[in-house]
Amino acid sequence: MTEKCLEYTFDEIDIGLTKEFQITITESMVNNFANVSGDFSPIHIDEEYAKSTIFQKRIVHGMLLAFLSRMQGMYLPGKHALYFSQNLEFHNPCFINDKIKISSIVIDKSESTKILKIESKITNQNDKLLLHGIGKVIVRND
Repeated sequence: MTEKCLEYTFDEIDIGLTKEFQITITESMVNNFANVSGDFSPIHIDEEYAKSTIFQKRIVHGMLLAFLSRMQGMYLPGKHALYFSQNLEFHNPCFINDKIKISSIVIDKSESTKILKIESKITNQNDKLLLHGIGKVIVRND
């Protein structure tokens, strides 16, 4: 899948600019993330084990939800982004086959440093908040 990378310049970005996209979390994504990260915790990988937990089924790795890199690198601001800071708060679990929405809004803009502060939220198909965070991105001039 090839997506078009947006190319906002710093001057084109205003506080309040928002972007969002949606994606379905698949079992393949969870398994691939486990292989790449080395996190094979049974809560993510072992269906039988997961049934014995409070969740009753496998949960998605929290860091797999960090689609914020895609948001900042592809959409807001896109091509000219240099992503350098992110805080994350996990609120609710995500499950395989959840349809999630990643929404971001520019909440601050520093003219002197060319830094944007971007607030992001990830919700599931029931509008339940899964993740919330604030990141900082430098908008390069190249």
